[in-house]
Amino acid sequence: MRNTAAVAKPVPIISQQLVQQPQRLDLNKAAALTRQKELTGIGKAKAEAIVAYREAHGPFTSEDELLEIKGIGNALLECNRDKVTVE
Repeated sequence: MRNTAAVAKPVPIISQQLVQQPQRLDLNKAAALTRQKELTGIGKAKAEAIVAYREAHGPFTSEDELLEIKGIGNALLECNRDKVTVE
């Protein structure tokens, strides 16, 4: 007599891929056009002002230095904080 019990097939394990966080924009390297495209509320004038500030004062040491730029306040900084970095 033949054994008719069902044989369980192995279930493949699918590895869970880590969700990559989006690249953050380095304030000390990104060009004005890149800032304009990637940051919320940053148009051409503010993007150019960020680059001008960096050229006049040297590399950014903190994201909070953006507050020194005319037209960038706390709300705009907080809106973009997770999109920028200083390396």
